[in-house]
Order: sequence, then C-alpha cells, then structure tokens
Amino acid sequence: MGVSERRACRVIGQHRSTQRKRPRGRSDEDALTKAIIRLAERYGRYGYRRITALLRAEGWHVNAKRVQRIWRREGLKVPSRQPKRARLWLNDGSCIRLRPCWASHVWSYDFVQDRTHDGRSFRMLTVIDEFTRRCLAIIVQRKLNSDDVLHGLAELFVKYGPPNHIRSDNGPEFTANAGRDWLGRTQVKTLYIAPGSPWENGYNESFNGKLRDELLDMEIFYTLKEAQVLIERWRQHYNTIRPHSSLGYQPPAPQTILPRPAVQAYATLQPAQQGMKPRRDLS
Repeated sequence: MGVSERRACRVIGQHRSTQRKRPRGRSDEDALTKAIIRLAERYGRYGYRRITALLRAEGWHVNAKRVQRIWRREGLKVPSRQPKRARLWLNDGSCIRLRPCWASHVWSYDFVQDRTHDGRSFRMLTVIDEFTRRCLAIIVQRKLNSDDVLHGLAELFVKYGPPNHIRSDNGPEFTANAGRDWLGRTQVKTLYIAPGSPWENGYNESFNGKLRDELLDMEIFYTLKEAQVLIERWRQHYNTIRPHSSLGYQPPAPQTILPRPAVQAYATLQPAQQGMKPRRDLS
C-alpha cells in the first residue's frame, strides 16, 4: 500500500520485531510426532485424547491441544463422536436401572460370538464390574451353556468375592433354574433387563462394542487357542493400560507394585541372630 513497515506496525499496534523473528519449532517436535504415529499405528481406534493419555503415561509432558495439532497435521483420522444418550437409572427404585455405587456392587455379563478362520463359531462370556469398568473375565469356548456360566462365576466369586447384584439379559443360560437357585444361595440378587432392551445393560454392551471394534474386527483367529490367548492379552491391556474416558483417561485397574522396604530385613537382626557374639558390658 506504499507505507513503511514502521507506520504499518504503529497503526495496527504490532511490534516491529514480529516482522523479523523467524518461528522456531520445539526441539522435541520430531520425537513427539514419531511417538504419536507409533501409538496411532498400534491403537488404530484411539482418538487424540486417548493417545495423549498414553503419551503422559510414557513420561511426555504434553497437552491435548498440541497432540491434536500434530494429529491433524499428519492426516490421522479422528473417530466421529457418538451421540449422547440419557442415563438408564432413575430414582424410582427400579432394580433394572440400579446404578452401581461401589466396587462389586453390580456386575454384568453377556455373550459375544465370533468365528475362526475355518468358519467355526465360538462364544465369549464377558463379565465386568460396572463401577470400576474392570473386565473380570472373558471366557472363550466353542460352546457355553448354563453350567459353564456357573463354573466361570464360581471362579470369579472365589477370586473377587460375590457381588451384591448381577445384571444380564433373559437368555436361557442366565435364567436357568439351577443358576438362579445357586445365585440365591450365595445371596447375589439378579437384575434381568426388559426383553428386547439391550441398552439397559449398557455397561456390558459398551464393553462388547469396544472388544469387537478394537480386536475381533481386526484379527483373524486360525485356532481357538489363538483366540483365547489374544483375547486374554487384550483384556489385560484393557484393564491395566487402555485409558478410559469416563475414568479421566485412566485405566480401570492399573498395574501397581509394592515399594521397596526402607530398611532391609538383615539390618533389623540382633547381633546374636547374625551369628555374632554380643558385646560384653564392661560397666
């Protein structure tokens, strides 16, 4: 426009040094980009928020906006958001819509079906704790009946203790008289959802959707044993590593270790216990 740089900067209120300073990228930009691409390749169904949580777990001090900028610059696809749904519980005392309030308050279980490479089907029984979102077990067999369900629940009751309630649909494996009688003797109350209303078992249905989206639709299982190993490995990853959005992008059951004792065991032994003669008191 035929005006000097000094006058133009004075008119718009901008310092003249901004016209000469060259932008410098951060020193860790390339390393962070490689880390984001590596995690995106490994967890193809994760968005940038969950990738940010994984980066922080690896020791990166980075916020979600920076990860989002790199995410879009590299052309990574952001999964579309799911529509919000109303909560299932009400304050009307309905046992079907009972809201979990503590760990082992409400468990839920359901079946998932898939096929091996030879076309033979197999079933999975998924059991989760609705409060902690922890997957307690995924039992994988060619066929699962009511006896197999009771056997799997018995092992979980021994390991974790029986819950107060257990939620399921009205399948014959869950409504069998033997199973209801056994749950009654263990003082576990059953919560059966309304027929044709899978959304009332929302916690388990959501978990089953993640299982299918992140594993079953991405892996070809050639044998039943391979399916059992890979599904169990994914369950461990889901419980200990995978960030959960409803838990503040923390895993449901992160791995923990006991701290090393401040005083070694041998340092607390008395001289006589160490094979040494006690010092004689000369006073």
